[in-house]
Amino acid sequence: MRQVCVLGIGQVPVQELWDKSLRELAVASIVAALEDAGNPAVQALYVSNMLGGELTDQAQLGALVADFAGLAGIEAFRVEAAGASGGVAFRQGYLAVASGIHDIVLVTGVEKMTERLDPQVTAALAHAHDGDYETFPGATPASLAGMIMQRYIHEHDVDRGDFAVFPMTSHQNAVHNPYAMYRKAISREFYDRASMVAAPLNMLDASPTCDGAAAVVLAPAQLARDLGRPVVKVIGSGAATDTIAVHDRADPLQFAAAARSAAAAYKQANKWPEAIDFFELYDDFTITAVLALEACGFAERGQGVRFANEAGVGLDGRLPICTLGGLKGRGNPDGATGVYQIVDVVQQLRGTAGANQLDCRVGMAQAIGGSGATAVTHILEVEK
Repeated sequence: MRQVCVLGIGQVPVQELWDKSLRELAVASIVAALEDAGNPAVQALYVSNMLGGELTDQAQLGALVADFAGLAGIEAFRVEAAGASGGVAFRQGYLAVASGIHDIVLVTGVEKMTERLDPQVTAALAHAHDGDYETFPGATPASLAGMIMQRYIHEHDVDRGDFAVFPMTSHQNAVHNPYAMYRKAISREFYDRASMVAAPLNMLDASPTCDGAAAVVLAPAQLARDLGRPVVKVIGSGAATDTIAVHDRADPLQFAAAARSAAAAYKQANKWPEAIDFFELYDDFTITAVLALEACGFAERGQGVRFANEAGVGLDGRLPICTLGGLKGRGNPDGATGVYQIVDVVQQLRGTAGANQLDCRVGMAQAIGGSGATAVTHILEVEK
């Protein structure tokens, strides 16, 4: 298989973008990514999206976006895996280039969530869970996360307030990200006073719904070398699934899909947790971030919260996470989020992360769909 690199990146600010349509957001991110890549000839387009049909009455996004981006005629289709959609689409693009089927592949993630009422959005998001045994009885994404969080607190004797380090870190890192929705730091006191959503989960434990789009251009690594561009290589890629229903798992506090996908990415990259300089984890809910740290080998089972508070997950901590705001600070336009994560990794590895820049060479991103049912992990490295 060929070495693959990210040749170009593009994104739009995450906001409530009522004046922009789904197609306009996608095309804006594509134009930015292609310009960054030097406008190469694209051979395939993969569009990650979760809720186009449910919230914008639009399917066939591959053909739609290709048409309006001036790419009609190329291979193009939508990729859906709930919150992991962006990571899955990136993996498909990576595999297409690595295999030699295509030389230039464009991946864009796009979502519009704010033009429908909250109950409609919640009902649409619940499609990521077991329709018969979770959604139909009334479970929502937040209530499932709340139950998992309550079980974690009970089983591992953790103080609820200690989870504050995760949203505090994400919001602090979003302050200097011009593409983030919430560019304001929060305090522990502010976290403690936040209203409950699904106890013990409060409002600041949950990422906001929003609109956004991000895109990347993938190409053989040799092309970037030939062009004298920064060579940010994809050195590890892994995907896995678990039961879709939380109650079907042997251990509801263990993200088996996240662990399997990370293990596959580590093996391919020949890198292990201690070699990862930073981690763009999936903090749609605080408890998801905790279980991802444990699943990926950065903390022992039941020690994720303690690791974050003691070792540190800020920009100066042992393992920086969500370095440009993550899902909590930047916002979580579900189908687009996995692509935003890759864009964040590339910015860090290129040295273009501004005030949030790390001294780094290897970064990891993981996107998660549903309550841990699908997980996709990628490890990227800058060639120096």
